[in-house]
Amino acid sequence: MRSVVLIDEIDKAPRDLPNDVLNEIEDMSFTVKEIVADNKPGLTITADSKYRPIIIITSNSERDLPDAFLRRCVFHFIEFPEKDLMARIVRVHHPDLDQKLLDQALRAFYALREVDGLRKRPSTSELIDWIAVLRRAGIASVELEAGMPFLGALLKREQDLLAFAEAATRGRRPRA
Repeated sequence: MRSVVLIDEIDKAPRDLPNDVLNEIEDMSFTVKEIVADNKPGLTITADSKYRPIIIITSNSERDLPDAFLRRCVFHFIEFPEKDLMARIVRVHHPDLDQKLLDQALRAFYALREVDGLRKRPSTSELIDWIAVLRRAGIASVELEAGMPFLGALLKREQDLLAFAEAATRGRRPRA
């Protein structure tokens, strides 16, 4: 039987990990040090040579990966979700969300992602968290022009908060 191995966000791992992963893939064997087997720390798992596993590795491109590693990968870029897909994603997490608040939150979120100078644009998880905060606070309406409540749920870096504030004062902030 074929297995699937997921290595998520490899770009956030220690710098040597991609090269170490290459060695493990070549050997088709790896040791999980945290698992105790036969009263010894570390369980070694070896793939069946007849059914090599499918290995899926994700990266957010936060840093460059080594060329030797990239040469052995098939790259597939996943576009950021458009508003209609994002609305469906949000509905999974907030099924009873008022449609008006969803529409306003999506307009504000996508407009915020367009602000010049952001180092890290807010992601899907930040949108979902932001909506949860809005709901817990009893906020039923969100408009960029009126100010962004709980902006820190969307922007996590001081540089991005400053970029947003600067864009707002220059009137360059996109309208929701």
